[in-house]
Amino acid sequence: MSRLDVRKTYKLYIGGAFPRSESGRSYEVVSAKGEFLANASMGSRKDLRDAVVAARGAFPKWSGATAYNRGQVLYRVAEVLEGRRAQFVDEVAAGEGLSTRAASAVVDASVDRLVWYAGWTDKIAQVLGNLNPVAGPFFNVSAPEPTGVVGVLAPQASSLLGLVSVVAPVIATGNTAVVLTSADRPLPAVTFGEVLATSDVPGGVVNLITARTAEVAPWLASHRDVNAIDLTGAAGADGVDWGALEAEAAGNLKRVLRPSVADGGAVEPDWNADPGLTRIRAFLETKTVWHPKGV
Repeated sequence: MSRLDVRKTYKLYIGGAFPRSESGRSYEVVSAKGEFLANASMGSRKDLRDAVVAARGAFPKWSGATAYNRGQVLYRVAEVLEGRRAQFVDEVAAGEGLSTRAASAVVDASVDRLVWYAGWTDKIAQVLGNLNPVAGPFFNVSAPEPTGVVGVLAPQASSLLGLVSVVAPVIATGNTAVVLTSADRPLPAVTFGEVLATSDVPGGVVNLITARTAEVAPWLASHRDVNAIDLTGAAGADGVDWGALEAEAAGNLKRVLRPSVADGGAVEPDWNADPGLTRIRAFLETKTVWHPKGV
């Protein structure tokens, strides 16, 4: 007798748990060929607010962890992701319309990107900090510190490598994240939430919301307990004006990372390029301390 497949239920990832949207809504996710893949929860403003509360609650412990520990945690995420490689290859191939070989390369690059950022966690202070020369008997030391809760619009086209490339630098530097996933290709992001949950990432450090970007992004940009926002995912998102989102963020003095712009419009960057330190720097603030040298 034949059996029915056990179909996966794709939920949100908030505070280390997997709730359904409080709105009770869902939407169909289709492949690059238009074939039905799954139903995903359609996150709401209330879900977003819950995610911000979770991220704020996780921030003191995560930002207070040693840089070495954060690096170990990120490396563990890479280990678990690689252990679920086959599932990610299938989801990336279906969502992005790639061959199995090309999707495999995307998953491998995502694992490598996590390892790359894991290696930076305990080197950031040495590279971006400084002992400043001053007149007088004082030490003057500048050191980078995390900004706080960061809202992230994940890339629309690059559902895994792009996602990893925007989330990893946020948490590597001690921030916590509220992420709006790719609206049309959310499945790798939800599975990435399962990777986070089975790694050593504390609940609330990363929160993933599947939703229509245009519906909830303005609320993320204007939320007063979000300290910074990455607008990368505005490129290719239906009905999203990144300039308007930046204006919303400016209303409460958020730090903003603008999307790449070409020919007057937002475009996704080349995620296979060397990431450099741009995203590491984006959500750090410099704290300067004066201390007397003594006699």
